[in-house]
Amino acid sequence: MKKVCVLGAGLVARPLVEYLLDLGEVEVKVADLEEERARRLVGQHPRGQAFHLDLRDKKKLEDLVADVEVVASMVPYTFHPYVASICLELGKHLVTASYVSPEMRNFDGAARSKGLIFLNECGLDPGLDHMEAKQCINQARAAGGEVLTFISYCGGLPAPEASTNPFGYKFSWSPRGVLLAGRNEARYLKDGQEVVIPADELFDHFELVEIPDLGQFEAYPNRNSVIYREIYDIPEVRSILRGTLRYSGWCVKLKKMGELGLLDITEREWTATTYAGFIQELLGIKETESLAEAVASRLGIDPDSETIRAFDWLGLFSARPLPAQKSSPLDLLTAIMWDKMQYGQGERDMNILQHELLISYPSGQQEKLVSTLIDFGQPGGHSSMSRLVGWPVALGVKLILQNKIKSRGVLIPTTADIYEPILAELKALGVKFKEEKELINN
Repeated sequence: MKKVCVLGAGLVARPLVEYLLDLGEVEVKVADLEEERARRLVGQHPRGQAFHLDLRDKKKLEDLVADVEVVASMVPYTFHPYVASICLELGKHLVTASYVSPEMRNFDGAARSKGLIFLNECGLDPGLDHMEAKQCINQARAAGGEVLTFISYCGGLPAPEASTNPFGYKFSWSPRGVLLAGRNEARYLKDGQEVVIPADELFDHFELVEIPDLGQFEAYPNRNSVIYREIYDIPEVRSILRGTLRYSGWCVKLKKMGELGLLDITEREWTATTYAGFIQELLGIKETESLAEAVASRLGIDPDSETIRAFDWLGLFSARPLPAQKSSPLDLLTAIMWDKMQYGQGERDMNILQHELLISYPSGQQEKLVSTLIDFGQPGGHSSMSRLVGWPVALGVKLILQNKIKSRGVLIPTTADIYEPILAELKALGVKFKEEKELINN
């Protein structure tokens, strides 16, 4: 009997745990800081066990991992290197859905020398985006093509009928992670030239992208796209960009939040006890001033603007109590957004992932290839985000248990032995990309 340990029982863990338990010959340990969350995932299943785990308790973590073959780490990404160090010490394989950090990359040599697989970026974005990208690129290569342009956008959003708040957004994964992403600079290639967008200008650089049957979305650059020229092995590419999709109005609101200092991660001790007081203290606004008007003045916008009304709806100008007196502005913002922007009973989330490639063939013919995945959550069932993150992680675990991954070390799913079986099984599970091709006249 094979054994797997799943660390973290949060928003996207249920489909992962259910899939592993359905394999039939796998015992699954689920550990979480809130043991009850872990218990809800395993239920009464005879091959499931739930545990309380504070990651600071290294001995408890080692005990949990000691007799398993693979660890699936679904905890916040900052903990992955720590978990990896335990896996390396005990000789265990590891799968995560998070980007490979420099700290994780440093484990590559040691993991290879021990014959271990540390498979990262095996979720939706990152994850399925890599898999479908490499499949499209390799199919083009097999036909003699070269990729001149690669543009990719992904967005986890409310389904149109569930987009019911001024931000057009509800949280289907880590709220803090969503906001932290707004602090990253962006880099991409355009016509052979590298473009660098400073973090404080990120939300100024969006374009409107049309998604069939769904309408227009704001699309802005995500992190460093330039490195994917090498990761995807397309040195010939002239333009490459990976970006994020949001409903209209998101970028200007997040831009203004950044201008107010609400994305600052510096922890402070606040004398204020309410969100209105916090905003006054953060900005040095006198209590005699109208808070909404003072904030609008600071931002150079109309007090009746959509942005100010959205801030008011969120509760930034309210007497709502602060959840902590010592906290960063970003964490206080995270807390109130999480409370106000959750999915209601029966509401669906939606994921959109679209790749657009311009391919040149030896004949001189050029082809535009658009590969699109649109996936909706199940009312009363799994969210789309939980399936599209949890299933790829589960399938990565299965490939390791079956010894079907050839390479060792710190990996991402860009080789055919990983992405082909995962994409094939996801298709059988109903997760399908739609490809459209169009010949371009030169």
